[in-house]
Amino acid sequence: MRNNAKMAPHRAVRIKESQATRPMNEFDIVGIGQNAVDTLILADRYPVYAGKERFQEEILSPGGQVATAMVACARLGLRTRYIGTVGDDNRARIQRESLIAAGIPAPNLIERPGCTTQSAYIVIDRSSGERTVLWHRDAALELRPEEIGPAWLTGARMLHLDAGDLAAATRAAEHARCLGIPVSLDADTRYPELGRLFANVDYLIAASGLLETWTGEPDPARAIEKTQHEYGCRAVGITLGAQGCLLRADGKLHYSPGFVVDCADTTGAGDVFHGAFCYSVLEVPDPKAMCWPDALDFSNAMAALNCRAPGARGAIASREQAVELVRTGARRWREGLR
Repeated sequence: MRNNAKMAPHRAVRIKESQATRPMNEFDIVGIGQNAVDTLILADRYPVYAGKERFQEEILSPGGQVATAMVACARLGLRTRYIGTVGDDNRARIQRESLIAAGIPAPNLIERPGCTTQSAYIVIDRSSGERTVLWHRDAALELRPEEIGPAWLTGARMLHLDAGDLAAATRAAEHARCLGIPVSLDADTRYPELGRLFANVDYLIAASGLLETWTGEPDPARAIEKTQHEYGCRAVGITLGAQGCLLRADGKLHYSPGFVVDCADTTGAGDVFHGAFCYSVLEVPDPKAMCWPDALDFSNAMAALNCRAPGARGAIASREQAVELVRTGARRWREGLR
């Protein structure tokens, strides 16, 4: 994230600090989805195929899509609830302690006896901060639809999901829709029944390539528009890694270029982006007053700042740090989206 840095025009960020005081039994956001405990392997460069490379450090680090997004939300001051499955091993203990330390009280970790918690081995190329992931998830960790109930969402202002356990995520989204709770989705893998989940999502932001494949539209902007037209989501977007995010909402396409930072590890950047995006949506009392460029800039800044240290939650920033990066930071633009 160091090369070809260019300065984008400065724009005032209108994200506000949360000042609302709510009853203890209410939550700003509930996250239902995957967690993992990663083994980070830091090497000066990624090894060539069938080659060898000495590594400098090995770190055990909690992560996972929705769990990390909820840690970001808690860091930003939201009352946060997390629900997911773990095994009965030491990694489950590490995950639980990390969530509690981040300010998520009594995380709902559903324990599967005789099962190992989801894990990943992540090789980090220290020359660029890019990572390569090898992961494993025991089939017994699947969250089942019959385990999802409306009570899990009681008092929530928003639900955030991934599509890892698709049937359960779809059930949760349907419950939320019935309760009038907006739904955010982090989608990164194509599944045959994904459309049913999309139909119950308000804020759909997918990894680069997913919507293009799903819609058959190679152009990201057209893939976004086609998805929004078909499923009626309020906002649909695509994350572009170091080059930021593209999102369509209120009939307009918005592009926010990525921020240039001293990158140590890109693990978890997308998860933190989603947490920051949820925060941005919840901090605007009137949805009609939503400033999408500000929300995207803020979310990109939070994602970039997390890349400054190894691990999915290596350097989750404060709101103030993100606002300052938006104000002063150099940007990386994607060609064709200026």
